[in-house]
Amino acid sequence: MGQQALELLAPAKNHELGMAAINHGADAVYIGAEQFGARAAAGNSIAEIGQLCTYARRYRARVYVALNTLIFDHELEAARDLIYKIWDAGADALIIQDMGLLEMDLPPIPLFASTQTDNQTPEKVRFLEQSGFQRVILARELGLDAIARIRKSTSVDLEAFVHGALCVCYSGRCYMSAAIGGRSANRGACGQPCRLPWNLVTEAGEVLAENRFLLSLKDMNRSDHLAALAGAGITSFKIEGRLKDLAYVKNITGFYRRRLDALLEGNPGFTKASSGKTVLSFTPDPAKTFNRGETDYFLFGREGGPVDSPDTPKSMGEKIGTIKKVTPDWLTLDTRHRLNNGDGLCFLDAGGRLRGFQVNRVDKAGKLFPPGRQPLKKMPVSPGMTVYRNHDQAFSRLMAGKTSDRRIGLDLVFSEVQDGFLLSSEDEDNTCAQVKMESPKEPARNKERALGVIETQLGKLGNSLFFLRSLSIESAPYFLSAKDLNRLRRDLVSALEVKRERQYVQMASVRNTAPVPYPESSLDFRANVANALARKFYEKRGVAPVEPAFEISPVKPDGPVMTTKHCIRHSMGQCPKRHKPKDNRAWSGPLYLENEKGRFRVVVDCRRCEMQIR
Repeated sequence: MGQQALELLAPAKNHELGMAAINHGADAVYIGAEQFGARAAAGNSIAEIGQLCTYARRYRARVYVALNTLIFDHELEAARDLIYKIWDAGADALIIQDMGLLEMDLPPIPLFASTQTDNQTPEKVRFLEQSGFQRVILARELGLDAIARIRKSTSVDLEAFVHGALCVCYSGRCYMSAAIGGRSANRGACGQPCRLPWNLVTEAGEVLAENRFLLSLKDMNRSDHLAALAGAGITSFKIEGRLKDLAYVKNITGFYRRRLDALLEGNPGFTKASSGKTVLSFTPDPAKTFNRGETDYFLFGREGGPVDSPDTPKSMGEKIGTIKKVTPDWLTLDTRHRLNNGDGLCFLDAGGRLRGFQVNRVDKAGKLFPPGRQPLKKMPVSPGMTVYRNHDQAFSRLMAGKTSDRRIGLDLVFSEVQDGFLLSSEDEDNTCAQVKMESPKEPARNKERALGVIETQLGKLGNSLFFLRSLSIESAPYFLSAKDLNRLRRDLVSALEVKRERQYVQMASVRNTAPVPYPESSLDFRANVANALARKFYEKRGVAPVEPAFEISPVKPDGPVMTTKHCIRHSMGQCPKRHKPKDNRAWSGPLYLENEKGRFRVVVDCRRCEMQIR
C-alpha cells in the first residue's frame, strides 16, 4: 500500500485570506462563491476564485468552493451556470447540500457532500459515495468509534472538522433562526439564536436559569487528537472560519500545520497533500485569536468535559492571571504575561456576566490604567478575580505583517557541456528543468574561490518559489562572473515555474448517475428538499413521500426546530442517567426556553442521548 495523504483544509473569506492560509501551510482552502454559500457574508467573484486557484497551484494546493445552501426552483439554472464558471476558474471541487444539482448537467467537477447533508451513519455515507460524491464531510458530533465504523463500510474520502466555532444543532437540521425571524441557516443567513441569552422555565413558571446562554457552545479544538482521527479514517482536517479575520487564519492554520507535520514525521504511512516547506516567524497559539474556550466535542463521548459556554458567547481569549490590587484609577495583576497598551482584558462578574475594558496604559510598575476617565471603582472588580486577555495588541501587530515563508525544495546540478554550462534542476514534486549557458571556459586561478562563487550565486534563490536542498557542482573550477551565474539561475527558476504550472492537473470526476436505494423509505422536512429536482432525486431512489423543506412549507406546530447532541439537563447536572441530583422535582415536567424572541419547548430524548427544541 502507498502512503495516505493527509490534508489540512483552511477557510478563506476571500482570495487574500485564502492565499494567507496557503502561505501558512494549508494543503487546501475552501471559499464561497457569489451565491448559494452557507456563509452569505463571505461571497466571492469568479475572478477572485480564479486568482486563488492560480496561486494555490504553485504549491499543488487545492481550492474547494462552497455552494452548500438549499436552492429554489427558480434558482437552479443560475446555480448550474455558476458551477460551470467555478469549474472554468480552476476550482478542484464543489461542496454542496442540495441533491437537485445531481439531476442537472454539470461539468466534471468533483462533488463533496457538505456537513449540511447530516452525515452521521455508515448507511448515509455509503449512499452518498454510491451516488457520485468523492468526499463526505462528517457530522461534527461523531465520536471516534462512529468515524471508524463509517470508514470500514466505505472507501470515500472522509473530512472532519478539527477546530473552530460549533453549531449547537446537527448541521443542516437547524430551523430556529428561520422560525424566529425568517433567516434560514440552510440559506446562508443564520441569525444565531443559539448565541442569545435564554431563560429556562418550568410549565408552572419556575425559573431554573435566568438570562443564560444555554445553547451557546465552546469552540472545537481537536489538535491533540489528529493521530486518532487519522487512524479512524479521516484524511482531511478542516478548520472552521470563513467569517474569521486574517490573524485567526494565519494563527490557526500555522498551529495545525505544525501539529500535522509532527504527525507525518513519525508516521511513514502518511504524507502531505501538497508541496512546500512552511517556516513561521511566530509561535502559533489558539488562545491568541478568537475562541470561546475549548472542547473536543464528543470525540470520546460525553467524557471529554463540558461542551457549552453558558456565561458568554463571546471570545474569552487566554487566561492570564488574577487581580492583585484595585484602586480607583488602576489595578495590578498576578501574572507572568507581559501586557501592553491597547490590550483587551475581560472577566466574569459575580453574576456570571462578561465584563472588561481596553488597557489605556501600562506603567513600569505594572499598573494597568483603563481608558479615559473610566473609574475602576464603578467596575465589579476585586482582588482574586480571574482575568482573561481577549485582545493581544502585540500579537495583532505581529499578525498584520509577514509571518510565514513557504517554498518548494529544489536540487540543482551545475555541469559543463561542450560549448558552455548546464544548470539542471529537480524539485520535490519530481518536476525537472534545465537551462544552458554558452560561455568560454577560462580556468580559474583560485579554484576554491571559483567554486565558492558558483555555489554562492546559484544558491541565491531569494524571493523565488524555491529553497535549495542540494547543489552538486560537476564541473572543473572555471572563472565565471556573478552576473552570468545569476542570469542562469533566474532563467532556470523561471523555466521550472512555467513547467510546474503546466503540469498541474485539475481534479475531475465522472458522475455516477445510476440510482441506488436510499437508506430510508420516507423523508420529512429535515431532508431539506427545496426544489423539484431534489424531490426527483429521492423519488428515483425509492423514497415516498418526500416532504418539502421548512423554508417552503408551513411551520408545523410544536415541530422540531433544532436537534442537538448538547443537552441542557446534562450540562446543569440534571441528567437522569449520569447524575444523582438532590432535588429533581422541578425537572420532571415540561421545560421551556424563552426570551423576547419566543418560547420553545425542550424535549430530551435520553435513549438517543439528544435534545430537541420545539
